[in-house]
Amino acid sequence: MTFGLLGRSTEATWSVSDIPDLSGRTAVVTGPSVGGIGLAAAIELARHRARVVLAGRSATKLEAAAAALVDQVPDAEPVPLLVDLSDLTSVRQAAAEAARLGPLHLLVNNAGVMAPAYHRTADGLELQLATNHFGPFLLTGLLLPQLAASGEARVVTVASQMHRMARSAPLGDPHTQAGRYQRWPEYGQSKLANLLFTFELDRRLREGGLPVRALAAHPGFAGSHLVANGQLGRASGPVASILDAAVRAVSQSVDDGALPTLMAATADLPGGTYCGPSGPGEMSGAPVVVEASATAHDPEAQRRLWELSEQTVGLAYP
Repeated sequence: MTFGLLGRSTEATWSVSDIPDLSGRTAVVTGPSVGGIGLAAAIELARHRARVVLAGRSATKLEAAAAALVDQVPDAEPVPLLVDLSDLTSVRQAAAEAARLGPLHLLVNNAGVMAPAYHRTADGLELQLATNHFGPFLLTGLLLPQLAASGEARVVTVASQMHRMARSAPLGDPHTQAGRYQRWPEYGQSKLANLLFTFELDRRLREGGLPVRALAAHPGFAGSHLVANGQLGRASGPVASILDAAVRAVSQSVDDGALPTLMAATADLPGGTYCGPSGPGEMSGAPVVVEASATAHDPEAQRRLWELSEQTVGLAYP
């Protein structure tokens, strides 16, 4: 059995007690907003003594996230990293800033948006695909040398059960809207892209002999602010509070929603593994290894999306 970022065997039910001591490890977690699964995962990683880098698009929100983390883990020293994943220039700037962090052992691509109104980014990309796929694709590639330098690293990308509603991969021109914008189907496509990316990345890492593995996870139905942010563009205010309360009433907690991510990040699992809740419909429950859709495992779609992504962000790797 190997350790490092690896935990104990997953034959029995996995829990946070299986996370090993992560002293000396550096973990970058994107999208660590207060009330979200990213921060819940970051807190648990810090509790197990990892140095945690909180990567988000707002200095104010990063300060709030750091305060919440330290409240739970008083001896933690979270490192802020400003990055707007919907903006490729911001991603490049963040990666340049991250160079000072030295070797990285874990990158959790958690940040995302869910079903917002139609919007094109400064790069001419639809907001969901930009934030949920192209930004993380670029960030992962730019941080890959630091991940490989650690000698044993992981990239964990947070997907969703909504990937199953995507009938096909998003392989068209990303700068052009094909037909009428449909926020939920396009969200599903962005989440399918997360899995296509993970499986192709892991294949390429293995072929390249790099000491990095790629895994994915999904939280089931977790009571985070993601729904309110997507539908209303904010997580505060009377309407957002009502929507948040409605989501929490029928969902599992963000702490439980973070467990599949933590399992993918620390359990003794091979690259290409997908983790999610064990309950009915994978909506809630203890984390286990789950299966992605057949479309997510299509090697031609994986290859084509990778090549399209390289062209879109201007980076070829690994």
